[in-house]
Amino acid sequence: MKKILILGATSAIAEQTARLYADRGAQLMLVARDEDKLRRLADDLSIRGAEQVKWQSCNLNDTAGHENLLSESVNQLGDLDMVLIAYGTLGEQVAGEQDYHVALAELQTNCLSVLSLLTLLANYFESQQSGTIAVISSVAGDRGRQSNYIYGTAKGALSLFLQGLRNRLHKAGVHVLTIKPGFVDTPMTREFKKGLLWVQPQAIAAGIVKAVDRRQDVVYLPFFWRYIMLFIKLIPEFIFKRLSL
Repeated sequence: MKKILILGATSAIAEQTARLYADRGAQLMLVARDEDKLRRLADDLSIRGAEQVKWQSCNLNDTAGHENLLSESVNQLGDLDMVLIAYGTLGEQVAGEQDYHVALAELQTNCLSVLSLLTLLANYFESQQSGTIAVISSVAGDRGRQSNYIYGTAKGALSLFLQGLRNRLHKAGVHVLTIKPGFVDTPMTREFKKGLLWVQPQAIAAGIVKAVDRRQDVVYLPFFWRYIMLFIKLIPEFIFKRLSL
């Protein structure tokens, strides 16, 4: 029976993942900003079989509140077996190119605030000598591209941080999972034209649960993105800079 903290619980991928764990009878602590969505999600998960569902409304960009948030989550569930960090934004690349403060806001949400949470969570699970930290990064962090390099910078830095954290926490028996989705049809990507490479959040959620069960280190979802990104990373820079990607 897992006791799971989900940060960014009302995101499309997080909701679907929470439903899968509810089916297993997990105890869940949900954190996001929108109280109405949290309340509806908590009711849905209880109906689906979750043993216990607690929730808290919180702006996760407020790093000053992270320590209290973690303490409250532990108090609500008794302890923690797993955390899923699943929030983020997909800001406007062009706006960030013109205004550093726009770029900084993107980095704050997608990277810096997450590093604050990971620092606290790593110390908690290290002292416990067990647990799983699963974090949604992105294939965008594998190589900088003109179309989304600000978002990609945030996710690339996050993936590198997770790699180091995994190395640090391995001897403590703590599992650190980096999740790298490709194109996912969610409200965050509603304006994008969809094609064959796009998948639904349910597929990503199923992949997350499987990767946690298998204690994988890094998972590309769907799996074929591992090979797509391998090809992209192998393109020489003198060619790559001439491409419109």
